[in-house]
Amino acid sequence: MSDLFLPATPSTVHWGRFWSDLPPVMEVDPGARVRIETFSGREMHLPKAGSGRTVSAAHRAVLDADLPRVAHLLTGPVAVRGAMPGDVLEIAIEKIDLGADWGYNALRPSAGTLMGELPVSAMNLDVIPIDRAAKTARLPWGAVLPLSPFFGVMGLAPAPEWGELTSVQPRVFGGNIDLKLLTEGAKLFLPVQAEGGLFSCGDGHGCQGDGEVCITALETSLTGTFTFGLHKKGALQVDYPMAETADEFITMGFHESLDQALKIALRQMIALISRHCGITPGEAYQFCSMAVDFAVTQSVNGEKGIHGRVKKSLLQRG
Repeated sequence: MSDLFLPATPSTVHWGRFWSDLPPVMEVDPGARVRIETFSGREMHLPKAGSGRTVSAAHRAVLDADLPRVAHLLTGPVAVRGAMPGDVLEIAIEKIDLGADWGYNALRPSAGTLMGELPVSAMNLDVIPIDRAAKTARLPWGAVLPLSPFFGVMGLAPAPEWGELTSVQPRVFGGNIDLKLLTEGAKLFLPVQAEGGLFSCGDGHGCQGDGEVCITALETSLTGTFTFGLHKKGALQVDYPMAETADEFITMGFHESLDQALKIALRQMIALISRHCGITPGEAYQFCSMAVDFAVTQSVNGEKGIHGRVKKSLLQRG
């Protein structure tokens, strides 16, 4: 089956919102494989003329369009036929291609984990060259970073009664998760809250440290290839975003308090392990303390993130 392609154009992108009334720009059957193009960067973030970096004509066309701007530039939504509230959408991240030979990182005095502490008078912006062939980026002071691209934002529409929500905060339907483990080969599971699911993505990152402490990672344009699987209600128990890689199960928690975010991610992990291994929640809780790693996903999106990781091999009975 050949891939479908969803380019980023003024008619297929939207800025920074998740909303059940946002019309889909593509509708696919369960099992469809779709390449989705995304762009990152407003006019202020673009490399200057003569820098040797290239800004695509398609990117400029999106910026020149008269679209309302809030938060992240997202491509979508994609509707999956038959997806209904109570179902689970499985998004298999098959491939991620770098879409530009540059990225950027910005530091603002009014944002970040150390908001207001560092001497930043306005916005410090570094436009960072990317070597797409080598999958590396060179910082202005000389450090070379290996790239492991992923989408900071992947999410579905919220329930209709929630209305229109910004993409800034991650929620139960996903959104601005900023989980650097969601690279090629990972799967993301999201509970469906609106008909069709309505998947949008963007906020491409070339690389990021856990925490994303200054509020931006290496922001860059990406094209992702996704396969959309649909689990009907009751077939798979997922009531909060979770993920898996070839080797690990991953649970998440979002809350303005990191303590509460940890508790959510921990409760999700206890439930996952209890179901998977057929043990009591108490036994799973003990197992978490001995074998599960919890880390700060991001500390800068209002709703902060914690993720838990457990190796699948540890869940096998001896």
